[in-house]
Amino acid sequence: MATRAAVAAPHVLRRFFCSNSASSSFPFVPTPPLGAVPSPARPTAEPNNNLFVSGLSKRTTTEKLREEFSKFGEVVHARVVTDRVSGYSKGFGFVQYATLEEAAKGIEGMDGKFLDGWVIFAEYARPRPPPGHLNNNSPQFGRQ
Repeated sequence: MATRAAVAAPHVLRRFFCSNSASSSFPFVPTPPLGAVPSPARPTAEPNNNLFVSGLSKRTTTEKLREEFSKFGEVVHARVVTDRVSGYSKGFGFVQYATLEEAAKGIEGMDGKFLDGWVIFAEYARPRPPPGHLNNNSPQFGRQ
């Protein structure tokens, strides 16, 4: 059906219906201008003992997180952040190792691996902003 529509469509509209090499650029995917520098990825945190783990299943528990990460070193503290009402995981957590070397091994061993059927991502945790510090992107309700 799509090929019949592509044949019947004018040349200008064929790129909407065709997926061959002649129409390799999909019309809705923006192409960067020539000479444009790609935007840098999100800045990474300084190496530290505390890891941020994302992509967790809602069924992942703190005990399971500790168990999996303890294969790479001594886990001092592990915590899955949960919803206050439902008690289910919010999909992320933190793991703290005893040493920086163990934390690096934990990232190397668990980043991009499966845990409870989900691919998880481990990276160095960013430090919390000081209390009262507002994020520039967040709306400032009630403040002028």
